[in-house]
Amino acid sequence: MSISIIPIPAPLKSQSRSYDLKERLDWGEPALTIIDVRDRDAFNISHIMGAVSLPMTGLVDHALINLELTRDLYVYGSTDEQTAEAATQLRTAGYQNVAELTGGLAAWKANGYPIEGNSAVVA
Repeated sequence: MSISIIPIPAPLKSQSRSYDLKERLDWGEPALTIIDVRDRDAFNISHIMGAVSLPMTGLVDHALINLELTRDLYVYGSTDEQTAEAATQLRTAGYQNVAELTGGLAAWKANGYPIEGNSAVVA
């Protein structure tokens, strides 16, 4: 009789790829938050399943109210540059575990991972 062991996901990295995040989600680790820093309209059209909308305007203020400084955060924006800017703001505010999701939503979609939003609604 063989025992299969599910590998433990790698620890959070400052630069993470979509499969790093997917691995953590598949592991069932709830101690993370996915933050979409794009504007609310873009978020409503399509976003990573389970992500929360915290647009760049007011990002740190809203994060400080809602998220512990030690929480693992995965951040993505419209571009890797926007993602890096958001991550820098969060780190400067005292967040210790911030990962920039390289490639953002496009990379997530390219891998066929689940998304939410109203982009599937046909008029």
